[in-house]
Amino acid sequence: MLKKIFNIFARDLKVNSREFITIYIIAIPLIMAVGINLISPGINDTTVNLALVKGESPEQADYFNDFAHVELFDDPQGVEDRVMARDDLVGVLPGGDGYFILAQGNEPGYIVEYAKLLNVLYESDVQLEDARSEIIEFGRTVSPLKKRLVDMLLLLISMLAGMLISMNILEEKMDKTVSAINVTPTSRSAFILGKGFTGMFVAMVSSVACILITGFYDVNMGQAALVIFSTTILSLIIGFLQGLNSNDVMEAAGSVKLLFLPLGGSIAGYEFVAEKWQIFFWWSPFYWAYRAIDSILSKSGTWPQLLLYTGIILAICGFVYALLAPRIARKLQ
Repeated sequence: MLKKIFNIFARDLKVNSREFITIYIIAIPLIMAVGINLISPGINDTTVNLALVKGESPEQADYFNDFAHVELFDDPQGVEDRVMARDDLVGVLPGGDGYFILAQGNEPGYIVEYAKLLNVLYESDVQLEDARSEIIEFGRTVSPLKKRLVDMLLLLISMLAGMLISMNILEEKMDKTVSAINVTPTSRSAFILGKGFTGMFVAMVSSVACILITGFYDVNMGQAALVIFSTTILSLIIGFLQGLNSNDVMEAAGSVKLLFLPLGGSIAGYEFVAEKWQIFFWWSPFYWAYRAIDSILSKSGTWPQLLLYTGIILAICGFVYALLAPRIARKLQ
């Protein structure tokens, strides 16, 4: 049986390597992972931008650069022109016995107040070493935005892997070979596993690659592999159901896209709904998968906790498969 499963898997890999849609499904998560690295701010990044005159006060520029993004210009007119641009930036220019703050007038109030405070601290020669406050860190070195984007990307991979499986099933349907398994030594279980292994393999490899590309090297890979495996089971069910119930590629793609509604709703429920109301999302395997991935990337997940989440995902997937098994059997006739 294992040899038959591997033969089906090897054939699908060979066929898919010649299809553009397959290359796209494999490549797009990696491209998105690189994009997440480019657009995600660092945990210490600031959104305050200041403009100063170059050479006017190098010490002031160095001081401000520790707390804000500093842009230097050759003369005050250059600073004024930059302040009048569409984004939010405040100029600090010498005037009289001190400095004055140059603002366009539509900047958020906190930016102007921040610039004023920095200037006062600089003129008062206040240094970080003079602070009497104690900084306590909890070891978070990745911005929350980046972690959430990677969470969503890993769930998206499971959807794309399901689409790949549905494409493989559609190919068999178009070639009129689905019903042929009934007169071959290959059992239905072996056929299902063989056709599903391609998508599961792509999901596993793409998920690990995206975790590494986005810089989460130090997460527990054992825990990550456990959760990724559970999401590949979800991909298998999604792909088979959509492939068997669709008549062409566009219909299958449209059916998979409909699943973005419960996926997006599960993410929104976890992120924005109070914990006492999240019970209404417990039916969704996407909710538990997102919750598990989030705990792994934040390094707060424990093995008992992740085993529980994975068990719930597999139980929901098993229930759905048992419920729809008669329909799958009829479609394979």
